[in-house]
Amino acid sequence: MLVEHRGARPSVDPSAYVAPTAVLCGDVRVGAGTSVLFGAVVTAEDGQVTIGQRCSIMENALVRGRAAHPVRIGDDVLVGPHAHLNGTEVGDGCFLATGASLFPGSRLGRSAEVRINGVVHVNTVLADDAMVPIGWVAVGDPARIFAQRAPGVVTIFAYFRDPAVQAQGSGFVISPRGYILTNSHVITNAGDAQNVRAADQLFVEFADGNRAEAKIVGWD
Repeated sequence: MLVEHRGARPSVDPSAYVAPTAVLCGDVRVGAGTSVLFGAVVTAEDGQVTIGQRCSIMENALVRGRAAHPVRIGDDVLVGPHAHLNGTEVGDGCFLATGASLFPGSRLGRSAEVRINGVVHVNTVLADDAMVPIGWVAVGDPARIFAQRAPGVVTIFAYFRDPAVQAQGSGFVISPRGYILTNSHVITNAGDAQNVRAADQLFVEFADGNRAEAKIVGWD
């Protein structure tokens, strides 16, 4: 399905294939020989999406352009089932496995790999030929790659000297040493993100009830 949005309509090379249940919305450009398979959604509602030649956007993948971060996918890229690409740039020959997640401002060099359920976080840069293992998280520029300490979502607590500005939310922690806290936008009741950064104490609670001090390295 091709959907016009804000006066822009998807442009698909005649040699490309778009499955009947796939959705392309807005300023989406699909290169020669590329396949967008069943249930995939490629949306440029907020920013342009450009997909190169001979790519495969597999079943139920989501590719979303952002106003500040249009999506650029190079040639010969595989985007696996249920992968989530949000405002990212992906170099030629990259392999993004099932459930991979790429967040706004991230950039992948040529032939980089993100294995099953791997995460490339906000503004993270992966070098050419870099690899994020199954379920691991890449953060920073240049990227540092960490194993997740605990599966699932953890609870985040932020404490301030002002008792009226306490906060609690959810997110995830990477690296068993240093407890790097990400997705801090999910913290509630603490005003803007800068207030959370200024917290006097910040820690997380894991699924097993154990708590650990945390620090913030970035925001979504």
